[in-house]
Amino acid sequence: MGKSESWRCRVRELPILPTAELKKSEVVLRRAHIVLGWIMHFYIHSLPPDVPVVIPPPVTIPLLQVCAELQLPPVLTYSDDVLYNWQLKIPSEDGSIALDNLRCQTLFTGTVDEEEFYLTSSRIELKGVEALELMQATMDEAFVGDEIAIRRITSYLHKMTTVIDELRKILLTVRDGCRPDVFYHEIRPWFRGQDSDRNKREWVFDGLDQDPSLRAPTELSGPSAGQSSLVHALDIFLGVDQYSHASALTGSGTSSADAAQAKAAFLDRMQLYMPRHHRTFLNHLAANPRPLRQIVATAGDAPLLEAYNTAVVAMKGFRDAHMIVVALYIIGPSRRPAPGAVPVVRPNFTKDYGEAAPLKGTGGTELVKFLKDVRDRTAGAVLPST
Repeated sequence: MGKSESWRCRVRELPILPTAELKKSEVVLRRAHIVLGWIMHFYIHSLPPDVPVVIPPPVTIPLLQVCAELQLPPVLTYSDDVLYNWQLKIPSEDGSIALDNLRCQTLFTGTVDEEEFYLTSSRIELKGVEALELMQATMDEAFVGDEIAIRRITSYLHKMTTVIDELRKILLTVRDGCRPDVFYHEIRPWFRGQDSDRNKREWVFDGLDQDPSLRAPTELSGPSAGQSSLVHALDIFLGVDQYSHASALTGSGTSSADAAQAKAAFLDRMQLYMPRHHRTFLNHLAANPRPLRQIVATAGDAPLLEAYNTAVVAMKGFRDAHMIVVALYIIGPSRRPAPGAVPVVRPNFTKDYGEAAPLKGTGGTELVKFLKDVRDRTAGAVLPST
């Protein structure tokens, strides 16, 4: 019996963890979701590739009970890897968070590469708090709507552009600490969801009959950047969400009504993997009676229009950076043999990879088409000058 099989045997023999005490604390529930999710993914992805995936009751029952409380799927999510998987290296006396003072709590491989991959996104989310503060200030001014308010909104949009550009720069720093081939071949396989299982195996949750309240899950995509509520919030706030998602899910001959329906389905599905409080916030943001894009389009104010368009272009730049990272960390390694002394180059996405064959992300999306369409739709959201 190999080490991995011996470990899986011990998991199958574990007692079933009671979750009643966990339900008293949101923080403890989140940690339970992370720990149980990590155990489940390690169990599944250490199975031989031709063996059916049957998750044992000691994992199934407590994980699904925790998920029912958190309203999350029983699979690792972006929030598990990124939002709730960091802590300070050195405690801060004044409560401040320095982006270079972070470490991860849980890793599959224990490598610096894996830690830096997660922490890059954690730094983006922490820096993104500044963007959320600017959103709130802008929405407050939008309800006033006078000339002073328009000037303030213009100023906030310039600041928003600076923040988005800083998010882009942080995203590209992943290249400094995470090697592409290590990520693709040693790290990424551990957090794949059912949607990206190369052998199309169904994940069967054994033990459902032991708790009548439990139901077989239907959402089992892995963690994906598409589950970042920060990026969704930026799209909704700037009013580019209708541009940045519709075409990514439809063919060129699809009607606009079908595109809108596909967009809504995509957004709804990605939100299922977000913390429920984040979903509530996005719904609140989307229901804003005075959306920013409408204000800019009708104000007839040239400085406001310029500031808005600059922020939209910054979002396009962020997505350009995301495409560079995907090309470097997924598309490039997928076209090279597994470990080899191949020098790493920073690719030009279109020149080096062109129209790649469909490649699935860990969340199950067709990666290349999706990202290129999202990028192009974001660029198309720039408002024309009057």
